[in-house]
Amino acid sequence: MKLTLALLVLLSVTVNCTQGHCRRKKDVPGQAKPVDPAPSATAQPEPRPNDRVVVYKYDGSLQCGQGKPVSVENMQKQLAGIQIFSAVKKPDGLMHIQVCGSGTGLANVYEIPAKDLKKAEAKGFKKWDFQ
Repeated sequence: MKLTLALLVLLSVTVNCTQGHCRRKKDVPGQAKPVDPAPSATAQPEPRPNDRVVVYKYDGSLQCGQGKPVSVENMQKQLAGIQIFSAVKKPDGLMHIQVCGSGTGLANVYEIPAKDLKKAEAKGFKKWDFQ
């Protein structure tokens, strides 16, 4: 019985090593891994002028298809009287609990003149401080 068990273990090790698992190069702890080169200067987003800010409001979408998300265009109407340079739907990048009915973290994001920030905040928008 012991001899059979020993032979099975030896056979198992031999078969596994023939598959290349024993010869695979292992990572050496503390050894630096190569990184991709930095993106070119043309791939960088253009810096935002200092006279503009980005504001957002969550779109109302909820997990599991619940809630009624407001489109970027419809929410933009709430900013009537404020010049909008760009408008996009973006995730806030935060972790959100995964439960049906909880928020998705999707927000409608608008670039507006910095002088109109107080007007936008009065309408329920917040300054975008996410990445």
